[in-house]
Amino acid sequence: MPIIAIVGRPNVGKSMLFNKLAGRRLSIVEDTPGVTRDRLYAPCEWCGRPFTLIDTGGLEPTANDDMLRFMRAQTTIAIENADVILMICDVRTGVTAADRDIANLLKRSRKEVVLCVNKCDSVGSLPAELYEFYELGLGDPYPVSSLHGHGTGDLLDACFERFPPEEAAQEQSEPVRVTILGKPNVGKSSLLNKLLGQERVIVSDVAGTTRDAVDERLDNEHGSFIFTDTAGIRRKSKVEESIEHYSVLRAVMSIERSDVCLLMLDAREGVTEQDTKIAGLANEAGKPSVIVVNKWDAVEKDDKTMGALTRDIRQDLLFMSYAPVEFVSALTGSRVTRLFEHIGHVYTQNRIRISTGQLNDVLADAVTKTQPPTDKGRRLKIYYMTQASTQPPHFVAFCNDKRLFHFSYKNYIVNQIKQTFGLDGTPIRFTIRERGEKD
Repeated sequence: MPIIAIVGRPNVGKSMLFNKLAGRRLSIVEDTPGVTRDRLYAPCEWCGRPFTLIDTGGLEPTANDDMLRFMRAQTTIAIENADVILMICDVRTGVTAADRDIANLLKRSRKEVVLCVNKCDSVGSLPAELYEFYELGLGDPYPVSSLHGHGTGDLLDACFERFPPEEAAQEQSEPVRVTILGKPNVGKSSLLNKLLGQERVIVSDVAGTTRDAVDERLDNEHGSFIFTDTAGIRRKSKVEESIEHYSVLRAVMSIERSDVCLLMLDAREGVTEQDTKIAGLANEAGKPSVIVVNKWDAVEKDDKTMGALTRDIRQDLLFMSYAPVEFVSALTGSRVTRLFEHIGHVYTQNRIRISTGQLNDVLADAVTKTQPPTDKGRRLKIYYMTQASTQPPHFVAFCNDKRLFHFSYKNYIVNQIKQTFGLDGTPIRFTIRERGEKD
């Protein structure tokens, strides 16, 4: 698909325009320069032609600050990959020195460039300040209001005219969506870069470097994946800035749209209280997870260290006993490729479908081995069992009186299902209903 990259200096409204064109609030919008840092992608469509839209951080060509240099590198990559570049300027400030530098940079790139003048919010005649932007030498400026959406149709028409010729679309398999979760500074961005084999997201020792939920597709011999790097999730009492509040909200929303979660822990700290809360978010959403113990290279260890730490993790995350544990180093890349096998395994398990006949065979064997409980002479009768849904597997058992269905016997039935069908990598939902009870 064609790619449009949105570039410009800080605070000209790139993220707001990105959200307006994408039709969703994907990028955090705040009246503070430098909120967007990494590249954000969104699938879009115009005149029946699908394309990919990229939001970038504010471009300051002469900046020397480390974070700004990282952001400039990310924007440069977006420019290199784009078919059309959408340069955004601010009509209120007019043409600035930074705008001239960016325009010269884009001319040297020899890419198709569309000049957009944002914040033309009034309806009617064009503002006189618009004609000042002809001096950038990028052709006709298109007045747009990213706040109200005025002028976006003409802007997309201009981009559409500059798209390369349409090619026959190749069928691609549906990718597995993998969300990387964890506290700040556990190495989520480093892991994503190592998995992708490129510096896709900014990595820094400063907590809170990642703000938006960053998606990146990867196709390799293991399959097709969309990895999502999220902001570190801190305790609510620690979150003070509105930017961080939205970052955490994006991370939680990423869990809902994911197929698999990678829960990252710091090998030097073990499982903390906040790790338990983050794991609980994935478990409650019914998402299969892989527990990734990072910074394994920084731990002094012997032949018993891994086993001892695994037992501690299992004890602290008892509700997530189904999740495989892998020890990695995102810095060196040690054991990172093993994660693809775990992801494929838990993804398949989470989507498994078992026929009603097979389930009732297991139920009959289980009841024969261990009789259902009784209470005051009344015995529990389980009529039949069926699978209601997948993602996660949800089983429903119908009985004569669900008050007789003790939780220990419920756990026994669930364990029989797990052992018979090898369901060791996914959470399972189990519902008890009385026959004739409405949904």
